[in-house]
Amino acid sequence: MRLHAVEVGDGSTPIVLLHGFGADHTAWRRIQPELAKATLAVAYDLPGHGGSLDFAGAGPAKNAAVAVINDLKGRAIERVHLVGHSMGGAVACLVALFEPSLVASLTLLSPGGFGPDINHRLLTRYAAADSEEQITFCLEAMTGWYSGVDPEVVRHLVKVRARAEQRLKLIEIAEGLAKDGRQGQLPLDKLGALRIVTSVVWGELDNVLPVKQLQGLPDSFKVHRCSELGHMLPDEAPGEMTRIILETCGF
Repeated sequence: MRLHAVEVGDGSTPIVLLHGFGADHTAWRRIQPELAKATLAVAYDLPGHGGSLDFAGAGPAKNAAVAVINDLKGRAIERVHLVGHSMGGAVACLVALFEPSLVASLTLLSPGGFGPDINHRLLTRYAAADSEEQITFCLEAMTGWYSGVDPEVVRHLVKVRARAEQRLKLIEIAEGLAKDGRQGQLPLDKLGALRIVTSVVWGELDNVLPVKQLQGLPDSFKVHRCSELGHMLPDEAPGEMTRIILETCGF
């Protein structure tokens, strides 16, 4: 089974977009069309999400990374610029660690795996949410204080989670996001040693993964701190995220 992906644009070195937990390729709906003006932009549904709901082995980030690598090879794509948000950021890092020659650059938006702290209670609640009220409450908690929650996003998530199988899968994945309330950590020293062009973006009002996880990053990483943004960076500031992505990719 192949991962579900949406392709827009054209180019020899595509930008590959990996969404966060509980989302799907539509998380990039306001960013992907702008990236596609520069090159091919590929937005995936990660295993256990959206069109990849039934993909075997959904859950661990390492399994998702292997699935992305294999899918890219199946599409005869040899080199990519990787962009990942939250859980998708952790997946992007693992792709780079597993297949460094595949990755031209990394843009990581509030990525998972950069420190032990994670708001696991909120993510567990988000996994089980299926009504507009419940989903809106969770997204408001994930979003910066000055940013709104898009009703279109809420309606889409309600529609997706109308499938009981999707809610059950998200609950299952959420259980594995942390152990004793703490998330697993990536070997950032090894990632930095790869010397891949890497940008890390974090909202100072992030209530899911704290901005303090920017501390102690490899010197080669370019860091962007966003004082008025929370965790949902692709929704809160799509224009700024697009600019950073294109700059990191060298377009």
